[in-house]
Order: sequence, then structure tokens, then C-alpha cells
Amino acid sequence: MISRNKKGLLLHTCCAPCSTYVVELLRPEFDVTAYFYNPNIHPYEEYQIRLGEMKRTCRRLGIDLVEGGYEVEEWFQRIKGLETEKEGGKRCTVCFYLRLDKTAAFARDYDYQYYATTLTISPYKDAKVINQMGKKLQEKYGINFYQADFKKKDGFKRSCQLSKEYGLYRQNYCGCIFSKKKS
Repeated sequence: MISRNKKGLLLHTCCAPCSTYVVELLRPEFDVTAYFYNPNIHPYEEYQIRLGEMKRTCRRLGIDLVEGGYEVEEWFQRIKGLETEKEGGKRCTVCFYLRLDKTAAFARDYDYQYYATTLTISPYKDAKVINQMGKKLQEKYGINFYQADFKKKDGFKRSCQLSKEYGLYRQNYCGCIFSKKKS
């Protein structure tokens, strides 16, 4: 699946626009494989659009893509009781953890040396919280977590520029049904 000339890194990708800059940044040091695991995305048609854009972007960037599956029932089970939480609150924390946990487990099972996530590129997501989760899961699975705040140093701005250059669909909400209602 990956060459051993560089360290293998499994990159959890939330969407193609967020992935562009992160892949650009990581490729000199890592053999990056994108991992699309986002059971939070609603409706299913939106999930398909985002997955399609991710496939197109990976082809353009010349990297492999693994689809983690659309386990929407598990997502709803995990966030049960948190439906009325504010955006960025406990529901989001549970959602981030689910996606990072699946990514770390896959990275371990398929012998990647590192895993990371594009989630920290969003100006709406707390990189400190996400990085703490990643480090906790590093201990659980014995897989190195690449800790970063990708929005820094104009990372978010660069992702917007690349998205425009690539002609990518850019959604106007995070992904879940609750964030869609807010948008």
C-alpha cells in the first residue's frame, strides 16, 4: 500500500478542500495515504459528493485513498443525548474522537508509522482538543500521531486557494445534520 522510502502516514480527511494544503505540507516528509472516514456527514447524498471530491483530489495529487465506510448508525449511537449541544461542544468532541479512533486503529492494523487529521485546518475547530485526542489514541494504539495546527501560517488560506485552483466543491457546513441546520 505504501512505499518504504518515506515514513507512511495515514491522513484522516474530512473533505477535499481541507486536504489540499495538508497533503502539500506533509508530502515532502511522508508517504501520505488519505483515509476518508466521516459517518457524521448528512445527508448521504452530501457524503457521496464529498467522497467523490476526495477521490478526484487524490487522483490529482497522486496519493492513495481508503474509504473507511459510512457507519452512520454508530455515529448516531455515539452522540445520543448530545443532539442539542452547541456547535463545537461535547457532540463535536465525541465525533472527532470516533473518527480519530477509527483512523488510528486502521493505521496500526496496516503498519503505518504515523497518523494525522485534517480537522485542525478549520478555523472552527480547536486544534488543542484534537491534538490531545490524537496523543491519547497514540498511547492506546502504539501509532505515532502527527500533532499540528494546520490553520496556522495561513494554512486555511492556502487550502482555500488550492480548492479554488482545483475547482473543488466547498460545503457550507461541517457535515452533521445539526451543523447543517445551523448553516
